[in-house]
Amino acid sequence: MNRRKTSDVKKAISLINSSNEDMKYTTTLDINESSANTIVRNVYECFRMLGEALLAKKGIESKDHATPINELISLQIKTARPLNILDNLRRLRRNVNYYGYKSTSEDAKNAINFSKECFFILLKEVNKRVND
Repeated sequence: MNRRKTSDVKKAISLINSSNEDMKYTTTLDINESSANTIVRNVYECFRMLGEALLAKKGIESKDHATPINELISLQIKTARPLNILDNLRRLRRNVNYYGYKSTSEDAKNAINFSKECFFILLKEVNKRVND
C-alpha cells in the first residue's frame, strides 16, 4: 500500500541528481564477472530513483520497488527499447539480492546497453515533469 503525502519537489530533484551521478559512474565500470552484480544493481537503482522522483512530486510514498518502476513504464514517451524491460531488470536485481543469483557479464552488458538507450531520455522527461 502506498501512502499519500504532500508533494516533495526537493526530494524529487535530489533523487534525479543522485540517479544521474550514479549512472554516470556506473557506466564507467569495467564489465566482468566480478563487477556484474554491482552494475546490475546500480543501473536498476538509478531507474528506480527516477520513478521515486515522479512519485515524490505527486506526493506518494511507495512501499515497494514495483511502484516506481511501473511509474516509469507508464510514461508515454518514445525510447529505443521498450520500458517494460525495467520490470525484468527489477526481477534480476531481486534475484541477485535475495536469492544469491550471480549476474553474468552478459547481464551487466545488457543493463548498460539498456541504460545508454533509455536512461537519459527518461531523465530528461522526469526532470521536466518534476520541474513543471
